[in-house]
Amino acid sequence: MSANPNDTTQPAESGNAPKDKRKRGRALLVALVVFVLAAVIWLLLWLFVFSTRETTDDAYVGGNQVGISAQVPGIVTGVFADDTQRVNAGQVLVKLDATDADIALRKASTALAQAVRQVRQQTQSAASADASLGARRQDLKRAQDDLKRRIPLLAEKAVAPEEVQHARDAVESAQSALDSAQRQADAARALVDGADVETNPAVQQARANFRQAWVAAQRNAIVAPIDGYVAQRSVQVGNSVQPGQQLMTVVPLHDLWVEANFKESQLRHVRIGQPAKVEADIYGGGVEYHGHVIGLGAGTGSAFSLLPAQNATGNWIKVVQRVPVRIALDANDLDKHPLRIGLSTAVTVNITDDKGDVLAKAPSTTPVAQTTVYDDVAAKADEAADAIVQQNLGARVP
Repeated sequence: MSANPNDTTQPAESGNAPKDKRKRGRALLVALVVFVLAAVIWLLLWLFVFSTRETTDDAYVGGNQVGISAQVPGIVTGVFADDTQRVNAGQVLVKLDATDADIALRKASTALAQAVRQVRQQTQSAASADASLGARRQDLKRAQDDLKRRIPLLAEKAVAPEEVQHARDAVESAQSALDSAQRQADAARALVDGADVETNPAVQQARANFRQAWVAAQRNAIVAPIDGYVAQRSVQVGNSVQPGQQLMTVVPLHDLWVEANFKESQLRHVRIGQPAKVEADIYGGGVEYHGHVIGLGAGTGSAFSLLPAQNATGNWIKVVQRVPVRIALDANDLDKHPLRIGLSTAVTVNITDDKGDVLAKAPSTTPVAQTTVYDDVAAKADEAADAIVQQNLGARVP
């Protein structure tokens, strides 16, 4: 069978084969280069970016929630702050009916005044007893002198024995009177010795009762202990409130932090003091907060939950645990872009420097929070008590 001179299929196919191989080779080379570049880029990203930070979006804004409660029982007569409103430290938030407190304060005031006057009376009685004691001593001395004069005369029979006996009886009577006066003087001085009127125990007791009544009267005006914003107001006019009953909450939005819940596998290089960046969902990525790590939680969230897991019972499935890491935020950033408690955030911690401490080495000496609005209460109560004492001291006897 002879070949067909017009058949060109075989030569064409054999001519295209090298071209297809070259194309496949170039494609494989390009793919290899792409994969190598991708690997290099990934390696560089890991070395210079991913390995220097830990990130999580399981992070939420936290802050102090200062509960406002009554310290004394009473009926609410006024509410002067509502949800979302700003209040300043010392500002009156709620007022209670002060009728009972005013009555108790007046009773304590009159009791203090009466105590001062009674101690003054006791002081004068002690002075009178001392004066009477001096008179009894003089009587005894006079009787003893009379007896001494008569005893020599008795030997000379210049006086009757009965007269000498009467002199002895007079001495004994004067001695008894002196002993009785001494006991009376000791009893009188026992109430006033060692202290003046202002420091007498009876006056101090009445003063303490007055101070307690005065403070209780002031507590009918419930004030804000710190600056902040009101939330969770539940008190209404006419409510009967008891000590410890929460009426509202004040949140200081200038002092917030972020609780970032990192996986346990992310905590290997996290240290106290490391810088952190925070983005809040409310503002998006256009606003960045600066902060730093101030501490790691003492346990996982599940360990402190209301119903902690019991892994020793039933079937067990390993669940990656998370530990809260507290991030302090820069106050200037918070002033520019205020946050609210509970808002969602994304946190990135720079772990380049992992030489710091995981646990604090020394106890903190800085108060977490403090207020000075109650500092003057005791001083003002003492001033009021001093005024009552001075009014009832009377003229000083030189």
